[in-house]
Amino acid sequence: MKTKKLLALFLTLALSLSFFALTVFADSETVYVSISDGTLQLAYAAVPLSDTDGDGTLTINDALYRAHELYFEGGVDGYGSASTDYGLSLTKLWGDDNGGSLGYYLNNASALSLADPVKDGDHIYAYAYSDLVAWSDTYSYFNVNTATVNEGEELKLTLSAAGFDENWAPITKPIEGAKIVVNGKETSYVTDANGNVAIKTNGFAQHTTITAVSDSMTLVPPVCLVTVNSVNPPTGDITAFVILFASLAFATLATAIFVRKNEN
Repeated sequence: MKTKKLLALFLTLALSLSFFALTVFADSETVYVSISDGTLQLAYAAVPLSDTDGDGTLTINDALYRAHELYFEGGVDGYGSASTDYGLSLTKLWGDDNGGSLGYYLNNASALSLADPVKDGDHIYAYAYSDLVAWSDTYSYFNVNTATVNEGEELKLTLSAAGFDENWAPITKPIEGAKIVVNGKETSYVTDANGNVAIKTNGFAQHTTITAVSDSMTLVPPVCLVTVNSVNPPTGDITAFVILFASLAFATLATAIFVRKNEN
């Protein structure tokens, strides 16, 4: 009887903790943050949101603050914002103020200020200008932020640039002639006149970051995170799975025998 009571208590506690965890995470919101200072420093990293500045709204400012808190070596000391004539503005990014030459986009569109609200699943990309003379940095992005393919399959991407027309209305246009970069290494893949490129994923790592560079443009590096599924998983992975399954089965059997003995 004592064993039964202990087992019942354990199950009750386990269920309570599971319910608590589901309740907490169901209410949380996660955005994805990319940061570049000429080099891609953070690529579509998951950032759970909280109202860090206490203004009652989840904003770009909260997302970037939390991104530094979680991923920057110096924590939030690497981030800065301030109220200006243009609203809440970015003053420090990834540990550098860059002379105030900083920018950011929300879901590949220009934002009004750091106080713009964000929601679950949004992508915030903040960057430091590389060209501090002609300010020619061009925000670029792929048609997808993430992709999953089987090893050896073709990955098709389209690269676009965000900009403005003569009336300062936002426009997008394809980027031709950009070279694809895979995990920091330039490849022979180049975008066509429509910004399209088809990339063979042979030999890709399971987790691959794809970006691009151009000889004719100063690109804010685009981001695509690719998960590559191996067609033939390593033998070691299968062996580990079999051992884990056998261990769980043995533990379950041993527990059942123990409980039955104590009931008798």
